[in-house]
Amino acid sequence: MGLKDQILEDMKRYMKEKNQVALGAIRMLRSEIRNAEIDKSGDLDDEEIVRVVKSSIKKRKDSANQYRDAGRDDLAAKEEEEIEVLEKYMPKQLSEEEIKEIIAEEMKELDIIDKKHFGRIMKAVMAKVGNRADGKLVSKMVKEAFDADN
Repeated sequence: MGLKDQILEDMKRYMKEKNQVALGAIRMLRSEIRNAEIDKSGDLDDEEIVRVVKSSIKKRKDSANQYRDAGRDDLAAKEEEEIEVLEKYMPKQLSEEEIKEIIAEEMKELDIIDKKHFGRIMKAVMAKVGNRADGKLVSKMVKEAFDADN
């Protein structure tokens, strides 16, 4: 069963359970997937759907932060509940230890010790980790790796 089919099955289950928060999150996700398919003029594969899910999660995190800053904890909590629903469609995330190993491996492989090659390392590491790690976290860890070497 593909990711798109799994999302549809979960939507049906949430309808039966009358889980309005999860149902709303899934409906919005399906809409975003449909829009991406229209933009692409074709069906999305699982990897492309994961990118849409990741984007949707990022939007909700931003919204939750803005709601918290505005003193609307109730709305922030709703966004965070939706994030939990969507995160189950993401691949298992790498631990910080696994990311550190990949960074060290890439720095050694590319023989890079200077911060001016930050972009090359980021590109190589992100190619390896794909959707299994947040780009901000990887960036922070690459910077730490450079700082540790100096």
